Amino acid sequence: MMDFAGEPWDYLAASEAIDIEHPLVVATASELRTGDDIAYARSAFEYVRDQVTHSMDADDPRVPWRASDVLEERTGLCYAKSHAYVALLRAGGVQAGLCYQIVDGVVHGLTAALIDDRWVHLDPRGNKPGLDVQFSASEDRLAYPSVPVLPTVHAVPHPTVLKALRGMRRLTPEALPTAL
Repeated sequence: MMDFAGEPWDYLAASEAIDIEHPLVVATASELRTGDDIAYARSAFEYVRDQVTHSMDADDPRVPWRASDVLEERTGLCYAKSHAYVALLRAGGVQAGLCYQIVDGVVHGLTAALIDDRWVHLDPRGNKPGLDVQFSASEDRLAYPSVPVLPTVHAVPHPTVLKALRGMRRLTPEALPTAL
């Protein structure tokens, strides 16, 4: 069951972190936008999952938080990668929002997208040994499937997450949020 923190049109809107009108977001969405919504959502998912490294996995100290910065720097934490995926989806006309889990005492960011008239949770955090998330238009695909997803689909990043990301000049794992 999903609860929505906004109105339907909010899941297509721009925000400070989901900057869908930025030229890089628009250009990337345009490059990836072939076929129907399912093909586009898959292409955008695989792009963010595979072409944008997870900062901790890559031992990269940068902490971008705005979708365009994530796409430009090609790195980001799970939250930031989710911002990029949501921005690409929205730029391509697909409703999408942000969701969270509490994994090992730390907030983990992922997405929810309306694909083929069904909302699914998708986690573009990136694969690594022991973690392999593939796209699905019909069922939830999570990096941490045994951990419940918090029920709210947010139209904009949760303020706690945004504050943590903006407050880090360099990746500081102890500064990651532990609750929303």
